Amino acid sequence: MARSNLELQIARSPVLRYGLATLSVSVALEGALLLERFHFRNVADPLFLFAIAIAVWYAGSGQQYLPLFSPASPTPIFFIEPIYTLYITRDDLPHFAIFVLFASLLTGFAAVRRRVERDLVQARDDLQIEVAERTQQASLLNLTHDPIFVRDMSDIITYWNRGAQELYGWTDKEAIGRHSRELLQTIFPTPLEDIGAELLRTNRWEGELKKTKRTEREFVVASRWSLRRDEQERPVAILETNNDITERKRREEEIQNLNQELAKRSTELESINKELEAFAYSISHDLRAPLRHMAGYTELLQKRASSGLDEKSDHYIMMMLESAKRMGNLIDDLLAFSRIGRAETQKTLVIWHSS
Repeated sequence: MARSNLELQIARSPVLRYGLATLSVSVALEGALLLERFHFRNVADPLFLFAIAIAVWYAGSGQQYLPLFSPASPTPIFFIEPIYTLYITRDDLPHFAIFVLFASLLTGFAAVRRRVERDLVQARDDLQIEVAERTQQASLLNLTHDPIFVRDMSDIITYWNRGAQELYGWTDKEAIGRHSRELLQTIFPTPLEDIGAELLRTNRWEGELKKTKRTEREFVVASRWSLRRDEQERPVAILETNNDITERKRREEEIQNLNQELAKRSTELESINKELEAFAYSISHDLRAPLRHMAGYTELLQKRASSGLDEKSDHYIMMMLESAKRMGNLIDDLLAFSRIGRAETQKTLVIWHSS
């Protein structure tokens, strides 16, 4: 509760505090004397108790002694028989004891009230400071375009920043107070109990989630959760940040599909290379037999008819033998080319000289 400016001034000034106590007793005395003139009896004690209450209520419990014991002097003089004397009988002592006891109770209640009020003021100030800090933090979070929202342990959204509004489409007034899983139609990759257990154990969780925008379009987000605990280490809130990775996931799927297609084609190419190698080996084997026959019979013909051949015929035979040899080299090269896919890569130094 807020205190008035006058009350604050009285509480801060000792002169005003004791002045208020003296004034309250003086007013009570004047009022009691005035009422006594008009034959009102037994009014002094209530007026003095009221003066004590006023003094300790506004001036503080440190000033209760002045209004508490000040009535002790005028009371026997003006209000206890025989009036205008200081004579006090033994029968009057219980009256004074009761008066002091009741006044002490008033003082104690006032002290408790002021302590409670002081605690409430301190709590209010602390709350205002915390609210200011939270407001500043919220404004800072609102400056970022990253989607951030906070939900309590019952999954109720308690904070929704501008980035979340831009990503999902709901304003903070529409989102706060609603269940996040129902609002965003979240689809989890693993059971929610396992995610909750990891969050409680490590105070954080990261993963990919499927969510739905206000336009009912599904998309994938990279989600990060942070658990907030109170002073007793009890979980009280979860801060969640999300980044849209739908386009990245689409590209990853495209790359994965391309890799699968490349692997398939690589397998097909390897199969074709094996077939080509087998074909080349078969062709080279089938070609070597007639080639050997041609070269062999040509050599025999050259040996048997060498004496009867003229120069042109001998040239023809030499051309046949050279062609057979070149054909053999071509077959060897064909076999070597068919095996090149299985050969290990060898690095060779090449020196190039510019002319």
